[in-house]
Amino acid sequence: MSPHTTRRRRVHRTVATGLPLALAAALVVAGTAAAAPSGDAHVTRTATLGDIPLGAFSNGLLPGSVDDDRGIDLGGIGSDIYPAGRKGEYWTVTDRGPNGQIKVSGQKRRTFPVPGFDPAIVKVRVSGGTVKVIDAVPITTSSGKPVTGLPNQRGHDEAPYTYNAATQLSYDPNGLDTEGIVRAEDGTFWLTDEYGPSLIHVSARGKVLTRYVPRGLGLTGADYPVVEALPSVLLHRKINRGFEGLAQLPGGDLVMALQSPLSLPDTDAGDASRTTRLLRFSPKKKAVTAEYAYRFDPVNVVDPSEDDTSELKISSVVAVGRDRLLVEERTDKAARLQLVKLRRGSDILGGPWDDDTTSPSLEQLDDPAAEGVPVLAKRLVVDLGKVAGVPGKIEGIARVDDDTLALINDNDFGMTDGAGAFDAQGRLVDSGVETTVTYVRLPDGI
Repeated sequence: MSPHTTRRRRVHRTVATGLPLALAAALVVAGTAAAAPSGDAHVTRTATLGDIPLGAFSNGLLPGSVDDDRGIDLGGIGSDIYPAGRKGEYWTVTDRGPNGQIKVSGQKRRTFPVPGFDPAIVKVRVSGGTVKVIDAVPITTSSGKPVTGLPNQRGHDEAPYTYNAATQLSYDPNGLDTEGIVRAEDGTFWLTDEYGPSLIHVSARGKVLTRYVPRGLGLTGADYPVVEALPSVLLHRKINRGFEGLAQLPGGDLVMALQSPLSLPDTDAGDASRTTRLLRFSPKKKAVTAEYAYRFDPVNVVDPSEDDTSELKISSVVAVGRDRLLVEERTDKAARLQLVKLRRGSDILGGPWDDDTTSPSLEQLDDPAAEGVPVLAKRLVVDLGKVAGVPGKIEGIARVDDDTLALINDNDFGMTDGAGAFDAQGRLVDSGVETTVTYVRLPDGI
């Protein structure tokens, strides 16, 4: 029996049975939503993940990986959600772990209060109003070490700091900021990452098999295979806005969503743009086979309380048939789901928009369609911001059946930004935001 198998089974027993190590701070039950008017999309059930100490969870997977969790509970599993085969069971994935921002001398510093945290694939079961962890898989390097969630490269990524932003931490070329997840027919997982941005193939036991990154990234020192197979234009991704959503089409092709427009030719252009990109990847060919321009609605249409275009993001893409996707456009407070079809005539791969010297860039075009760019057509399926009971910051969406979706939020491990995130003893001042799985019924189906 491999050491990874041993660790996985230990965590399963710890979380799902007697719950020693205080993991059993039993999972909190949330109420069922009240009935909504007939004909409207409405919440049918909400389930909540209770308090599981992060140190106990992490050390159950990789003993000794976390020496001090600073009072933080397991959270952040809402980066994505994917059906696990049985009713009410889902694969989820954490992001890079607890992190925040603190201003020092007018400059924001990215903090990692639990630098030993290792991103994990977490299997959950929704039972009544409770979300139960029933399995967990640590993501590891070729030699079985934690990948960690720390940034990879100076210059390309933010510098990592301790919880109080006082001391800089080391970069880690193995580090991953995992966001999207699907499970292939062979039992392996595919994940997306914000740092590269990258697409990662992971074994059923969590070992990174291959990390696909943009050409020209020049990532060295990683303890797993790194292949430069993605368009080099992706090197212009915004900080913390790499690949987020990931979908698996019938037949096995993958679609990755770039969370935000590229900073091309500069940050101001990226912040003002409403055009981002989807990429299609063939696991058989190990290559990107198509690229699509996706146009956000105006930010005040997605979220009437927001006027900053840079707050627009894609966090989830879900396959709903052959070449058909649900795409989630969101801010942190609102979200809308659009239906798109990936047509051959919409492919922009390898054209002028993949050349970072093209001027104006795709991101700078006020009306890409008017300039001949084949922007994906879309149709609004549901405005989640108008559905009572849907929490903010929905990052993962799974299709339950023809008319029901399961939504999961990212609670950021209960962290907030600023120096007040921790008390004088260095313990978390929890935000009170819980991880929830919310079921939404769509009367008109998908």
